[in-house]
Amino acid sequence: MFEILKDRAGLTADASMVDVVAAVHRMPYGRPAVRSVEGALAEWRGTCSTKHALLAAVFAERWPESEPRLVHRVYRCTPELAQRSFGAQAASAVPAEGLWDVHRYLTVDVDGRRVVVDVTFPSGPSWDGAATMPLACGPGTDHVVDAGGDADADKRALEREWCDPAVREPFIAALPEG
Repeated sequence: MFEILKDRAGLTADASMVDVVAAVHRMPYGRPAVRSVEGALAEWRGTCSTKHALLAAVFAERWPESEPRLVHRVYRCTPELAQRSFGAQAASAVPAEGLWDVHRYLTVDVDGRRVVVDVTFPSGPSWDGAATMPLACGPGTDHVVDAGGDADADKRALEREWCDPAVREPFIAALPEG
């Protein structure tokens, strides 16, 4: 996976973890036609799911000692949170009572500490290789994907349990691309 990312992002063969995170972070936000790591690489755009799955695969390949873990956060998005985090267009797609969403991010081990990496939107702060990044969602309940588990199936199960597609999909579509 690293070789494909390296070629697509113009990274060098000795790219660091910070370089890899920065490359995926720069990838524009948007759902690829094929919702997979391969689709995100082919179209050079991704969502929280595809971008963090890509990072997890590259970290597992290149830096297995970092023990990458995907995490799904179930959270309630209110119009106020959407306005602060995503802007007026996204906020206008959130009902007054809010909506439930499931956000994916990554954690990695850095010097014996679990550190959050969230590269969902390119406009967010960059990663320095040591500190936790802010999440692109509100507070909620975290569900760590089991090692060797199916992160996409886990996320779909949480979405079925918590989310109303008729409410969530217009919100997702209103999130800023780019």
